[in-house]
Amino acid sequence: MNSTLIIAKEEWRLWVRSSVVRTAALLFLALLLATSAATTVSVLEAHHERSHHQVEAEQQFYDQPARHPHRMVHYGHYVYRTPSPLSVFDPGLDTLTGQTLFLEGHRQNSAAFADSSASAELGPFANLTPAFAYQLFVPLIIVLLGHNAVVRERAAATLPLLLSQNVSAASLLGGKLLALFSAACVLLFPLALTGTVAIINGESLRVVSMLLVTYLIYLGIWSLLTLIVSTISSRQSHALITLIALWLATTLLLPSLAVSQVGQKAPAVGHIKSNLLMTAKLRELGDSHNVNDPAFQRLRDKLLEDNGVEAVEDLPVNFRGIVSEYGEQKQTKLLNQFSEARMRNEALQSGLLLNYGWVSPFLSVMEASRVLAGSDLRNHHAFLRKAEHARYEFVQGLNRLHAEKLTFADDIKRSSDPAAEQRTRIASENWRVLQRFDFSPMTPEVRMRNTWSAFALLVAWLLVLLVVLTVLSQKVRP
Repeated sequence: MNSTLIIAKEEWRLWVRSSVVRTAALLFLALLLATSAATTVSVLEAHHERSHHQVEAEQQFYDQPARHPHRMVHYGHYVYRTPSPLSVFDPGLDTLTGQTLFLEGHRQNSAAFADSSASAELGPFANLTPAFAYQLFVPLIIVLLGHNAVVRERAAATLPLLLSQNVSAASLLGGKLLALFSAACVLLFPLALTGTVAIINGESLRVVSMLLVTYLIYLGIWSLLTLIVSTISSRQSHALITLIALWLATTLLLPSLAVSQVGQKAPAVGHIKSNLLMTAKLRELGDSHNVNDPAFQRLRDKLLEDNGVEAVEDLPVNFRGIVSEYGEQKQTKLLNQFSEARMRNEALQSGLLLNYGWVSPFLSVMEASRVLAGSDLRNHHAFLRKAEHARYEFVQGLNRLHAEKLTFADDIKRSSDPAAEQRTRIASENWRVLQRFDFSPMTPEVRMRNTWSAFALLVAWLLVLLVVLTVLSQKVRP
């Protein structure tokens, strides 16, 4: 048998004989399985509930009785985001940003009903999910298993014996690495199981495969790092302390510092300040509920001139509805400017954060995992844009009904004349201007393409550490 395999087998024999290792491995596998099961149940229940509420919300909108169309503008409508099959493994930003939007006239609402209220792009520690368990705890298991892989041999004086028995340093380190990496791969069983279920539920095999490869590389990085530290350390305690420090730094300290630095480099406008700025700009556009607002004088004059009439009462359309339609158009354009500016800043923050993947593979694997699971910032932004398009279309549809189906005379006196008020109500079949909302995550091709930056950082980490271990193998001394 090849010496590398013999050494790997011997490492496995030592681990199997260790009650501490067996207990730790079983407990961790149980944690992963329990986390996977709990997250799966939670996500599926939430998806079922949201699907039910989506149908219910649409039906409630359609079932509204005859009303004034502008009443329906303010009645509003809920839309829900459909999660990807892999979100049971990595819910990502869904736990932070929410999956529900309320759509109504004159305003854009933020996503709501999240499990936690936090920054959309920078909160990696919101919930204990299977992905988070892999990203944070599996490296710790690798450290505990492999910190003494080489230094143990040196302390027990078996290293000179091994090297004198035609076992090269490369074979020795290769065997240790093989054992450590294979042990880490065993812990990927829950992920493989989750991926299989996701494929059954319609997820792409390529996406699931790339997700598995991503975590294999991440585990490989920690296997290499653990073995390198064990090789250069003089004592087992020194190796363990060094690796624990590296684990704390790369998974907890550096990501937190990176978030802080990103916040300084690309500061977001505060919620209150943003609302004040937006409110001031909206006031400049005029009040679309008041047809006599000076902001609409030019619109009035043009309509009168185009139609050859002297008064708005003589227009072939209801001027109030025209003002509502015009005002919504202007307001939406302004709101979209603020919304797009916020999303650009969030995307900039996300990109800057990924740059810190050079010092923390944790950030790279977190980003790649979320992108592949369809629970990243890009998907969230796509949901917001599609929801806003749906909001604008159904609001403007109602405004068009307001302009075409109601007379200005009835509309202007409906508050004081019950008969006029009755005539400004239109039948419920007109509420069909609301189109069915259906959002799906980005296609597998797009998600895989968006993963390459984070994936390349992980590959770079792996290659650099392989080179370092190769160099060390030529310098190993008893």
